[in-house]
Amino acid sequence: MAKLNVNGIVREYEAEDDTPLLWVIREQLGLTGTKYGCGMAQCGACTVHIDGQAVRSCVYPAAAVTGTQKITTIEGLSKDGSHPIQKAWAALDVPQCGFCQSGMIMAAAALVREKPKCTDADIDAAMTNICRCGTYNRVRKAIHVAVRGGDPATAGLAIERIEGSKA
Repeated sequence: MAKLNVNGIVREYEAEDDTPLLWVIREQLGLTGTKYGCGMAQCGACTVHIDGQAVRSCVYPAAAVTGTQKITTIEGLSKDGSHPIQKAWAALDVPQCGFCQSGMIMAAAALVREKPKCTDADIDAAMTNICRCGTYNRVRKAIHVAVRGGDPATAGLAIERIEGSKA
């Protein structure tokens, strides 16, 4: 049996060498927060971290992960949703349908870990995930909120209540 270190727990799995990491994570380990979207590494719904780097798990063979590498899924990003990106996502109501959001959050978390003072250009380069609902502006704002301490009021954003909304 092969082993993976997922969210700090070493787990055993059995699969063919070319089995994508996504299917081992979802089907054998039961961690279903990582989503299947396109199967071609285009949409990013399957994004996980391997040693802190964002990886599209739908095309990454599970056998390519060594026993010493650490995989983090959305379930392992924080136990209680307290990661700054998760808090900003909730504060700004980023998700609509929510399908792509675990991958978006994982990509954003890798970005802010790598570039804590990321610019709009950094966000554009790193956030290549596809959102069918078009929440890209809220994703950008949430990343800025997270890197500026988590308070939308002090993040330098023009977030306003629209007359007639319940926000």
